[in-house]
Parts: sequence; C-alpha cells; structure tokens
Amino acid sequence: MIELEHVSRTYGQKLAVADLSLTVPRGELFALLGANGAGKTTTIKMLVGLLRPTSGTVRICGHDMASDGRAACQLLGYVPDEPYLYEKLSGREFLHFIAGMYGLAMAERQERVRQAIEQFNLEGFVDDLCETYSHGMKQRTVFAAALLHDPAVLVIDEPMVGLDPRSARIVKDLLRAHATAGMTIFMSTHSLAVAEEIADRIGIFAHGRLRCLGTLSEIKHELHADEASLEQLFLDVTAEPSTATLLAEKL
Repeated sequence: MIELEHVSRTYGQKLAVADLSLTVPRGELFALLGANGAGKTTTIKMLVGLLRPTSGTVRICGHDMASDGRAACQLLGYVPDEPYLYEKLSGREFLHFIAGMYGLAMAERQERVRQAIEQFNLEGFVDDLCETYSHGMKQRTVFAAALLHDPAVLVIDEPMVGLDPRSARIVKDLLRAHATAGMTIFMSTHSLAVAEEIADRIGIFAHGRLRCLGTLSEIKHELHADEASLEQLFLDVTAEPSTATLLAEKL
C-alpha cells in the first residue's frame, strides 16, 4: 500500500506539493486528477523515489522511500508519462533486461516475458528494434515491463497517452483485474472518463493541494452537487481564483 504523511515539496520559492497526507490501501485503484502544474507529476516522482520530499514521509508497503528505497522499489512498478526504451534493443530484449534487473531467474523470466507479450498484444512488433516503435507501441511495452516482476504497487503517470482505443481497453481491463487481485494502483490522468470508469477513489489536486478525495458519489455529496458530472466538479474545484478573491485574501 501507499502512505504519504504531511508530504511537501518546494522548488526554490515555489511550493509544488503542500502538506499531502494520503493512504491508498491494498487492492485500490486510485486516480489523481488535476490541471497542468497542479503537482501531480511531482507527487508521482516522490512516490517512486525520483524526488525527495522537502518534508514528510513516503512509504511503499511499509518501507520508507527515503531510508529504505531499495526495498520499496522492489515492490513497485512505474509507468512514466513519456515511455523510455533502449532504442537499439528489440522489445523482447528490453523486457528480458528489465526482468533481469529485478532478479528473476531465467526460467521465470522467460515465462513472465511470454505472458507480458501475450497480455499486451506485442507479438506483431516485439522482435523489432524499439527505435521503430510508435508512441503507442512504446507505451504498451513499458506497461508490460512495469508488471513483469508482479509488483505490489503500480504507479502510472497518464496511462492512456498515445494508446489507440483497443490498446486503451486492454490497459483498462488489466488495471481493473490487477486491482481486484490485490495490487495497489496509483494513477494520474487527465482523462476524466477513464477515472470515472475504473477508479475506486478519486482525488482532485489544485495548486499543490488535495482539494477533494473519495468516491465520485462521496465527492458529489461533499460539494453538494449530486447532479453534477465529474467534468463539472473538476472545473469547479480547479478554477483559478478571481482577482477579487486574491485581493480579499491579501487584505
């Protein structure tokens, strides 16, 4: 599971994430929504150990990412918003390389790679060099790589970017199936429809702060907007403050 306790992150004078406390339990698919610059990617980079919090604690399955990051990362899968592959490897070679990095024995590695190729329908291009892949092919290959070691926690930044409708359906079904089987999934997305369709809980981020948290019905109830769509709720929560409001706050 994922635990963030009073996590903040600054870049110089800019506060990117402010006092974030959040727990995502085992088997939950959590979707984080927010406008560009809201702090979503900074949060994800702290979750996977690419950034250290300025203050606060990040834990993955009980392991402190700052003091026990190696153990935390062994339990973690990560799909970034921009898929990166080694261009002079084929997709199959890349998958074997990643499996080896996680210490899988050869027999298990071969079986996991075979399953991943089948699950993500990579057969048509997996033996071509990665430099020839479209964005969608890269995204599917990176997804497959992130799941090779059967992580307890999967963190995804914008999972549907570049995927055609069939590939998106495969990914959504797999995410839902993995969550049902007990995997904890933290997903940042701009796709409100995807969040509404597959997420157990939703968080809405604005200006570095978690403004709303809960199921869609709970958020609607909290905001006294039972008839509103998720789109309308998102627009209301993330709206820029008016000039009058900013002046009033200064006064």
